[in-house]
Amino acid sequence: MIGFLIKRIAQALFVVLVVTLLVAYAVRLSGDPAVMLTQGAGSISPQDLENIRQALGLDRPFSVQYLSFLGGLLSGDLGRSFVGNTPVASLIMNALPLTLLLAGVSLILSIALSIPLGIHAAVKRGRAADQIIRTLSLFGLSFPNFWTAMMMVLVFSVTLGWLPPSGAGEASGIVMPALTMAIILTAANIRLVRTTMLETLSAQYIMVARAKGLRERVVLYKHALRNCAIPLITYIGLQFGGLIGGVVVVERVFNWPGMGSLAFDAISERDYSVLQGTITVLAILIVGVNLLTDIIYALVDPRIRTH
Repeated sequence: MIGFLIKRIAQALFVVLVVTLLVAYAVRLSGDPAVMLTQGAGSISPQDLENIRQALGLDRPFSVQYLSFLGGLLSGDLGRSFVGNTPVASLIMNALPLTLLLAGVSLILSIALSIPLGIHAAVKRGRAADQIIRTLSLFGLSFPNFWTAMMMVLVFSVTLGWLPPSGAGEASGIVMPALTMAIILTAANIRLVRTTMLETLSAQYIMVARAKGLRERVVLYKHALRNCAIPLITYIGLQFGGLIGGVVVVERVFNWPGMGSLAFDAISERDYSVLQGTITVLAILIVGVNLLTDIIYALVDPRIRTH
């Protein structure tokens, strides 16, 4: 197990290194931050632009800037905002907990809904309940999250007045954004649980468990679901990347002050230091979750440790 952990951690560190390099390079390919920051400020002399570059540390070679960024990343210093001169780390520390809260609630809702519905669909295969659940999951996969978010606002906020349309000031403010993200996740997870359960329920050990007189709930949730856990854990871990990507749109629609809103504002204001720090932290978060998924996967199925 130790060798497996060392191998996976080394792979994760390599991926993080490559991602930070690509992000730093891509941000600089998008244009000269000094020129972007002075747009709309009238006539700017070349000397003024050079002074701005020196003040922001943009006059140094890319390799020096990148190594400086890596050193700051290791010490928790991601630089300062080009616009407000605020430490990027403090901006991220304010936004990250709200994004993790939103993603966590969405994931929990999805798991709580998809597992019983997927199992029920598998047990009732070909019957009305199965057809209804599969149809609803297809609808959930068909609509983009920004459309679902706007419909949520229109129905539950504008029409019914049950929930606040935006913001994180009230506890009820998380309901609509979490439901919006959970709908797509639940739709995909239901189909996965149903498919894996159909394969498992035809296994011989399930027939033996039923022949012993075990209650159906015990057979389904203790024996069958355990063998469905491996693909489900893997898929949920992979879903996290898509979940973080969807956060950007959903947070913007609901004005949720998380990492997605922070990245969107950084793009609008050409604040490349904030954008680079935000993308880097999100990438590290995704890599970390995938590493955790690999570890859980290895604990559930010891055969994985040998690969």
